[in-house]
Amino acid sequence: MRSVVRLLLLATTALLISACASNQEEEVLPEQTYYENARDAMSSGNFNEAEENLDALETYYPFGRYAEQAQMDLIYARYQNLDLEGARAAADRFLRLNPQSEHADYAMYMRGLASYNLDIGLAARYFPIDVSARDPGEQRQAFRDFSDLLNRYPNSDYAPDARQRMIAIRNRMAELEVHAARYYIKREAYVAANNRARYVVENYSTSPAVEEALIILVETFRFMKLNKAADDSIALLAENFPDSNALDDNGEFVPTLLKRENRSLTSVVTFGLIGDE
Repeated sequence: MRSVVRLLLLATTALLISACASNQEEEVLPEQTYYENARDAMSSGNFNEAEENLDALETYYPFGRYAEQAQMDLIYARYQNLDLEGARAAADRFLRLNPQSEHADYAMYMRGLASYNLDIGLAARYFPIDVSARDPGEQRQAFRDFSDLLNRYPNSDYAPDARQRMIAIRNRMAELEVHAARYYIKREAYVAANNRARYVVENYSTSPAVEEALIILVETFRFMKLNKAADDSIALLAENFPDSNALDDNGEFVPTLLKRENRSLTSVVTFGLIGDE
């Protein structure tokens, strides 16, 4: 019994010592110290340390003299740390706590920038990824974020870049539709391919993807024996893309996309993933 009591006393003593050490480690520093540590860390590219100091600054001095600047710095530190969800959350928090801030446009821009890069992720930095084939959900969110920025702060220093990114997003969305149309052509689903191509022409008329969309329209309309619609699409192609490879020297359309395939039953059932190799 005495040995058991001795062990319990030793365990209790160890816990008390550990708690005291923990309390010593969690000593609260002056507000300015956290802020200067964070700024020094960001200057040296140590964004992990910067985040730690900024989080502590927000925790212990939420209404201090550096609070607003610290919230802005936290957005940037998380973005540089590739914590894009965290950067977006920090931007939302800044806008919620400082709705009338003169730096609100910065927070809105960084929120859009985080969304803009969120759907690509780390893998795209090291591996070849066709962005046009990816789910565009975050791109739509980025478009909304940048649109909100331009509506509220059309003369912001961040407005020109936001406009360019919105154009890039629209082009990417158009290419996504063309990518889907190519897939449907491969599956011989020509009506679906036609619908996707038509959507590009009607909704993304300034996108570079319109040229291929028009080519797809011509070929699918011809396949469906809608000759008038095919001729109209050729006229649009010739007017807007006179140097297109789909037109010969005489301006005549040269079909290249639709080639019927004698696919096996296995290939059809497995959507082309098995068979016909």
